[in-house]
Amino acid sequence: MKKAGLIICLLLLIGCKSKNISRDTEDLKIKKISGSEINANQQQKAYELGKRVLETCNTSKFKPFNETEVTSSVRENTTEERLTKTCQKFRQYYGSFIDLKLDGVYKTKQEVVYRYHALYTKKVANKELRVFVNEDNLISAIKSMDWDEKFDSKLTEQ
Repeated sequence: MKKAGLIICLLLLIGCKSKNISRDTEDLKIKKISGSEINANQQQKAYELGKRVLETCNTSKFKPFNETEVTSSVRENTTEERLTKTCQKFRQYYGSFIDLKLDGVYKTKQEVVYRYHALYTKKVANKELRVFVNEDNLISAIKSMDWDEKFDSKLTEQ
């Protein structure tokens, strides 16, 4: 009886196929933009909004985004409560936020990504901030993560 149950389970597993999702690989490609291709106004906007988020950790005051700066999803997800929670961890581990240093600008099919090295007072801090700007010149995402030294080398492999 156990063997029959195992055989049925095995047949069910073999019979279940995962769906193939067709994706245009162009949507996934990221290309580095040269300095002459960078929109200076867009770069300044990305810098100022990214810096505004991280400076909240120093001042504990956040000026909310408006509809001309960011998408509605970013506005909804970037609340003072969420920032306060994140800032508590950041200040404890990395110290006070100093500034953002632009490391590169990248383009996908639908967005421009500004990659900043976030500078903090403690030397152990090795963080990056990525600011995503959509086709409507609105910030569509802001992500903080550990610094990835091999980011550019991963692009050439694609």
